[in-house]
Amino acid sequence: MFGGRERMRDWPRPTRRGAVILVAGVLVIAVALLFELRDLLLPGFVAIAVPLLAAVVVGLWRPALEITRRFEPSAAPTGSATTVLLTVRNRGRSTLDGAVWEDEAPPGLSPPEQSVLPALGPRERILAAGDDTARLAYRLQLPRRGVYNIGPLRVGIADPFGLACATKSYGEARELVVTPRIIPLGDGGTGTASIDGGLHSLMRRTHPNSDELIAREYRHGDPYRRVHWRQTARRGELMVRQEEQRGDPEAVLLLDSGLAGRMHSAEEMQIDGTVLRRGFELGVEIAASIGVRLLAEGFRVRFGETTDPADGAGERRTVLFETAGGAAAFLEYLARIDQPDEAPAERPSGRTADPLPGIAGRAKRGLFAVLVDPDRETAEALAAAGSGFEPRVAIVLDTVDEDVVEVLGRHDWRCIDVYRAAELAPAWAGLGEGAKRAGADAR
Repeated sequence: MFGGRERMRDWPRPTRRGAVILVAGVLVIAVALLFELRDLLLPGFVAIAVPLLAAVVVGLWRPALEITRRFEPSAAPTGSATTVLLTVRNRGRSTLDGAVWEDEAPPGLSPPEQSVLPALGPRERILAAGDDTARLAYRLQLPRRGVYNIGPLRVGIADPFGLACATKSYGEARELVVTPRIIPLGDGGTGTASIDGGLHSLMRRTHPNSDELIAREYRHGDPYRRVHWRQTARRGELMVRQEEQRGDPEAVLLLDSGLAGRMHSAEEMQIDGTVLRRGFELGVEIAASIGVRLLAEGFRVRFGETTDPADGAGERRTVLFETAGGAAAFLEYLARIDQPDEAPAERPSGRTADPLPGIAGRAKRGLFAVLVDPDRETAEALAAAGSGFEPRVAIVLDTVDEDVVEVLGRHDWRCIDVYRAAELAPAWAGLGEGAKRAGADAR
């Protein structure tokens, strides 16, 4: 009765049955006029009027429905699925039967085909038996990162004789957050330990008697590396070092979203744009994995994006994510990052904007940069800004030009090639082993 997976129109229209009756009415009138059979005019006009009258009735009739929508889970990683739960309540005095429903979703997501809506009785005011309520559920696959508006619910209704139909929209669209995939990264021997170790060594040199500073009781969420074993043994309960509560160690994480090194001609962009977009999504996935690992290790993460002055994004600043509940906020932030533009922008002859906003003045902290396709100018700015950071690590994708790696290498950056998601965990573990060896050599 209602057509396929195409978006149902909002205005009334005849069904197949109604269309057949309309055509039959037109043919009857044509025959009556052609052969001067006046007795056939009345049946012909009735055949035309009935479907039109049904369309008017369906257009004016709007069932009073209340829609509640939720997702389980409310935020899910790319490649997984979420369950969409809909509750439809009839708030009218008449029964709704024979309707169909479909849920609206943006391109890239595939809600189910049109389905029959269970019959809804009139609103129950006193004894609620649930006859006025229907509960719908379906699984929605999430192939791509992003924030999607799901809804409204579209309900198709028809007249009792099935001559005309229309659709009505109910409820508001609700945001569904699809976060990047997380690659599990090991702890203990990771490169993050070198940051905390460096900070702790600096504190020991600055405060030789820091072990004697006041300790406090352990609180849920405190990293175990802060346990003050001497005070724990003395008091008989788990204690942590109070001096490290002056501020959690902070690491800076950069994502190359400016893509300033992308191809300059539209023809090249059409050829390699898919590869570049795939690389950008891999970069987001890597940044998400590193950021979540840093937060789990007890670090505050200051996240920023490289900017391309040609794109007019020079005012972008960094965002700080705290350890308590920071992972969920961090992943949602990454989910809202837009894909790079399809067409390359006109590039200015000289740089007038800082491609690394908000990074200056944050030295002596770990710096991790995920590079997708920066140009040489961005690499030089990154090398200059990272001179005071320790460690400084660049995760280099296969879309990065060798000149960029050369520039960073000359400034003592550690560049790690990661061409696939599966390569990140071994590379991260190798980074930690390198930090351990460097610490042993220093001692």
